Amino acid sequence: MSIPYATQTLSGWGRYERQQCEVYRPEQARAIEQVLRSNQHDHYIARGLGRSYGDAAVNEGGGVIDFSRLNRMMAFDPASGILECEAGVSLAGIIATFLPQGWFLPVTPGTKFVTVGGAIANDVHGKNHHRDGTFGQFVVDFGLFTPNRGLQVCSRAYNTGLFWATIGGIGLTGIILTARIQLQRVPSAYISVDYHKSRNLEDALSTMHASDERYQYSVAWVNCLARGKKLGQSVLMRGNHATVDQLPARFREQPYQVKPRREVPVPIDFPGIVLNAPLLRTFNKLFYGMHRSVEGVITDYNRYFYPLDSIHHWNRMYGKRGFVQYQATLPPESVGGLVRLLERLGQSGRASFLGVLKCFGESGAGLLSHPMKGYTLTLDIPNKSGLPPFLHELDEIVLAHGGRLYLAKDATASGEVIAEMYPKLDAFCAIKGEVDPDNRLSSSMARRLGIVSL
Repeated sequence: MSIPYATQTLSGWGRYERQQCEVYRPEQARAIEQVLRSNQHDHYIARGLGRSYGDAAVNEGGGVIDFSRLNRMMAFDPASGILECEAGVSLAGIIATFLPQGWFLPVTPGTKFVTVGGAIANDVHGKNHHRDGTFGQFVVDFGLFTPNRGLQVCSRAYNTGLFWATIGGIGLTGIILTARIQLQRVPSAYISVDYHKSRNLEDALSTMHASDERYQYSVAWVNCLARGKKLGQSVLMRGNHATVDQLPARFREQPYQVKPRREVPVPIDFPGIVLNAPLLRTFNKLFYGMHRSVEGVITDYNRYFYPLDSIHHWNRMYGKRGFVQYQATLPPESVGGLVRLLERLGQSGRASFLGVLKCFGESGAGLLSHPMKGYTLTLDIPNKSGLPPFLHELDEIVLAHGGRLYLAKDATASGEVIAEMYPKLDAFCAIKGEVDPDNRLSSSMARRLGIVSL
């Protein structure tokens, strides 16, 4: 039976390396099996809202299963806070539905425009990893359609190996159809934030080390263009969910109601000359200067967790050539690696508009989950001439200091580097071989990294 699909040019959110794919848009979960059994393409990958930055949800010359129509919420237990939903449900949809009832996401990345399936497949993390771990820690179970075994229900109690291979497994073990996740109770839709201006990286790290345990959420904006004694100059933003008593009087009657933010569209691709080093240096100086060290600032969840979500298509600001978001995590004893990354970025002249520093807690059980105990640095790097060789230089710095890259954001790393960074990769491949021996599930990333060979 022929199943309709459309040829479409896809990329990750960074718009780096656009590729031709054949996109299916099923409206019911049972259609997934029909797509995989149709043999219209040799290999397939699931795709949510396209917010992975690299090629994890891109499949050049193959099938891409778009989950945007598989977005039904199926059940919610108000006593336990457990939500059952289809994998295409967005985090934004969960917030809109359940925050007015006093429930919020247990872990959220920097955008709410992510699907539950994507959050599981990339085992996303947020500003609270040092306290709460990754998204996978709050997944009760999920329904996974595998090419070799059909539908499998996976949890910590049954199909355990497949459960932990799928969490962080970038969509290669099966197609996540449904999931049950644990939400968290919150007292309001607001965050009480303490700001601290750090002179340099040493000051930022020592402050985080001394005080992060007092905060559920912690993140630092980093001035990537600062050098010398100011290298790593930062603004730390640590917060906890605000209680009703902490709110200004005008918010206390409706503590879960937030005034809608003004949304700003980016209708065109910016010329490449716009995001130049002088402009970014000015922006960084202004951003650092406008903040002061102050405690107890009340801000709504959108402004704290999702500052860029109000700018529609903000990735267009990097122009038609796009950018790469580079995220590396280094163990706590390898602060020298963070210094070297920032120094090399500054020497390269490749201005980074975004620099984010966070402290991670212990590693999770996902075989390919990214976080490990230490510090993680995220950089937005525009796509200019010589970008892949430069990123390979950064990869070698990370590898030499015992770190690893985040697969959801990687776009250029070699399979050899990733194999050294992820010691459980062989165990992951063994489980994938059991449930998908013919490699029906593949992606451009999987083939680039040698996880799948066709």
